[in-house]
Amino acid sequence: MLYSLIRTILFRFDAEVIHTWVMKKLSFAYSVPLLRNLLKSMYVVKSPPLERRIWDITFPNPVGLAAGFDKDAKYTDALACLGFGFIEIGTVTPLAQPGNDKPRLFRLPTDKALINRMGFNNHGASNAAENLKRRKERIIIGGNIGKNKNTPNELATEDYEKSFRELHKVVQYFVVNVSSPNTPGLRELQDKEPLTKLLNRLQEINKEYKKPRPILLKIAPDLTNEQLDDIIDIVKTTKIDGIVATNTTISRSKLDTPKADVEAIGAGGLSGAPLRKRATEVIKYIRDSTQGQIVIIASGGIFTAEDAQEKLNAGASLVQVYTGFIYEGPGIAKKICNGLIGK
Repeated sequence: MLYSLIRTILFRFDAEVIHTWVMKKLSFAYSVPLLRNLLKSMYVVKSPPLERRIWDITFPNPVGLAAGFDKDAKYTDALACLGFGFIEIGTVTPLAQPGNDKPRLFRLPTDKALINRMGFNNHGASNAAENLKRRKERIIIGGNIGKNKNTPNELATEDYEKSFRELHKVVQYFVVNVSSPNTPGLRELQDKEPLTKLLNRLQEINKEYKKPRPILLKIAPDLTNEQLDDIIDIVKTTKIDGIVATNTTISRSKLDTPKADVEAIGAGGLSGAPLRKRATEVIKYIRDSTQGQIVIIASGGIFTAEDAQEKLNAGASLVQVYTGFIYEGPGIAKKICNGLIGK
């Protein structure tokens, strides 16, 4: 009830401005020991049934924060106090870039959704790596990597390689993002030949390190079953460690928000409740097609414990929230965790 009132006030302001403001306030709270301990006592759930052991990594619970929320790894310590089992930073590119023109983040409250066309705005891989080196909380960190906007696709592998090397020592797993709709031509890298080349190269680099990191591929929800079959073949061929399903969608079907309002917003990726069904379908298709042999992190339309359980039942091992966090508030991880263990 309290967060509903707070959300009503916050939603009166620009989405990106409020995001930055709230994160600065949370970061300040973390800097005060009393407030930091209060946050942890309020939101962190510790229960052995919630633990997941994947890739020789023990996740304290299966509820993570998806990439896009903390692009530069500036707030991982503060966010760790809200009970997440892991945090995925990024999308990170090798060079800093401003992203697309503002405004570029829009709320659709009627649909419990967001539309964003951020465009991989971030301060670059080296900056994110330095931030992670300074962190205090030992929460599991995933590194979501992409290419710079001005890098042609034929040179994209070099961009991913640079960020991969920069972040390798400071993250516990990687996610290769070739599915954002907000970088021109990026989704072309989901095609079989360029994607196989990219993932094989990252696997080669990964073997150079004493402790290789799990590599996952983040895919779009807009792929056909035939394209999903290609993705499955690529995952098996390159022997990467899993899939994040799914990114945002370019579809605008079955929205309750007036069509004129949606059209006025323009291009961008849609996330939130309207994505729930399709994301679950993609997860189930991959699970059924591989007899559950590919690890899947679910992302898309997760607001409640029931939503999370739906994804786990469909074949996911872990889940991530983003839009649900915006609409449900700081207690979302706790609510989902308690729901999963029947509290």
